[in-house]
Amino acid sequence: MRATLSNRPGLIILNLALAATLIVLAVASPADAQNASGPPARARGEYTLVAGKSNSGGSDVVYVVDASNQEIVALKWDQSRQAMSAVGYRSMGADQRQTPGR
Repeated sequence: MRATLSNRPGLIILNLALAATLIVLAVASPADAQNASGPPARARGEYTLVAGKSNSGGSDVVYVVDASNQEIVALKWDQSRQAMSAVGYRSMGADQRQTPGR
């Protein structure tokens, strides 16, 4: 298919808009964001799912263990919202750094 003369101005404008978008994205690249001071980037997770019961009783819970980031999240099914909801979070890394006491 060949573009007719009536389509060319629109295509030129579209190409200029795409080029401007690429320039903006290049200026605000993620490489610059990594060098900024702030929290370190999270490692890619290695997840394990474990089924269990909650401590509060009754409902079944799915524990999601992220071995790379040393985190555990407990999720349960919320029937009223038809979605999973978080019921607990634990940082295994913080637990390891904590000094045992009485």
